Amino acid sequence: MAALIEYRDVEICQQELLVLRDVNVTVHSGELVYLLGKIGSGKSSWLKTLYGALPIEKGSATVLGYDMRDISRRKLPYLRRRMGIVFQDYKLLTDRSVEDNLLFVLKATGWKDKRLMHDHIQEVLQQVGMADKAYKKPHQLSGGEQQRVVIARALLNSPEMILADEPTGNLDQETGNDIMALLVDICKAGIAVIISTHNMLWPERYPGRVLEFRDEQIFE
Repeated sequence: MAALIEYRDVEICQQELLVLRDVNVTVHSGELVYLLGKIGSGKSSWLKTLYGALPIEKGSATVLGYDMRDISRRKLPYLRRRMGIVFQDYKLLTDRSVEDNLLFVLKATGWKDKRLMHDHIQEVLQQVGMADKAYKKPHQLSGGEQQRVVIARALLNSPEMILADEPTGNLDQETGNDIMALLVDICKAGIAVIISTHNMLWPERYPGRVLEFRDEQIFE
């Protein structure tokens, strides 16, 4: 099974400040991986290197076949199309309906056929239990519903992996559990799911690999 992520002796810095050193991590298809650690331990920084928002200066790093040491700006959109990103703060377009939020992404990634786009949006909304909310605007949805829309958005281009940065951070325990169950189901379909979280309950309830971030390093 080919590795989706392969990091060897990687060093990650933010504006000259060393965040992580000696990073050696491999992730394969269909793996559920938790990133645990205090705020400021480097979880978000590592996630940002996976989609090219933070450059890597040292070591060797491959993500979905792309060399992250010298990936060009032109190739970044192609890399990002093959992954879905779930943010804690949703990042939905507040002036548009759920369907139009998803339509915006499809158009931006080269989809043209209106009928196909509509059908595909219905399909992913069905998958996340939001098929009957397509006409609503984000402010008309609960936090849990908004996060489901964000997951639907992440699934639009049939990603090989999902990166979820504190996906339950703004949600109550019960709603957070529903979102976790949804992400675990997506993982069972063969998509690698990487979840940054503070909640120790999730790895206990939904077992997966745990990467612990401390002392500027990642420990398995």
